[in-house]
Amino acid sequence: MAKKNATDKVSCNMNALPLKTRMRPYLIVAPALIITIGIMIPFAMAIYFSLTNYSFRMPTYKFVWFENWIKILKSEDFWRALWVTLRYAFWSTLVEMVLGMGVAMLLNKLNNAFSKILRVVLIFPLMIAPITATIVWQLMLNSSVGIVEKFLNVFGVYNFPWAASPDTAMLTVVMIDVWVNTAFVMLLVLAGLQSLPKSPFESAKIDGGSAWFNFKNLTLPMLKPSLYIALLFRLMAALQEYAIIFGLTKGGPGDTLMNLSLTAHLTGFKFQKFGYALPYILVLWVIVNITAKQIVKRQRAAQKQASGLES
Repeated sequence: MAKKNATDKVSCNMNALPLKTRMRPYLIVAPALIITIGIMIPFAMAIYFSLTNYSFRMPTYKFVWFENWIKILKSEDFWRALWVTLRYAFWSTLVEMVLGMGVAMLLNKLNNAFSKILRVVLIFPLMIAPITATIVWQLMLNSSVGIVEKFLNVFGVYNFPWAASPDTAMLTVVMIDVWVNTAFVMLLVLAGLQSLPKSPFESAKIDGGSAWFNFKNLTLPMLKPSLYIALLFRLMAALQEYAIIFGLTKGGPGDTLMNLSLTAHLTGFKFQKFGYALPYILVLWVIVNITAKQIVKRQRAAQKQASGLES
């Protein structure tokens, strides 16, 4: 009875408040709710149309249920596209994380006027759209006028195939991705390095700890949250990469670089099999979603450990 009276009292107090004050919590939540609805509607439509034979060629369509899904799971094109997606994401992210961390640690150690100039210069590629960077690299890798080709000529290497050969196409697109996005990793890691407390390093210096000891036992554990954030952003983008591969070779030579994104685009818009193309995108969504959740889980654990809340 007392609980009911307290509830009624709170309700009366809320009703006594001005309408603007009572609506404030709903107005705060509204943008997030609108965004969620805006995301869920296309997602639900994608699942719906993946169960149909919808095509831009036909005004009508019918349900085929899981026929499209069964077809792609039996298709060699799907498994090849999945393999290309995973390879590209693995190599580009790995190189960017290693280079980005290395450059960030170097700039943090130098901490002089030259390093400040380098920080500005190194983020220039990040300001360029990936498709524009790809066009620039196409010119640089040109066998007749490209500056990279002329540089290789000095060492006796002529007519390097780059994106023209299935053996070196993956190397080429990964190289362009690394050139564009390493600065992003560098900035995140550098921010993480500059936020680390100084006292543990000063104590280790007094105790005669080596550079490797400091890196392994102090820098790396405390830097893990920043590394996981960089890994999350870069791996998610690499799994969904479209612009660099399409701009360079459109998935070629042959189907060497046909990842899930390009295969879905080709199937849906060129061959106009929209219902059949959607499972490619939904599989990619599942991969991205599961991977992102695992990284976020590890990032939170690393953050607790770095703050001393968890041993």
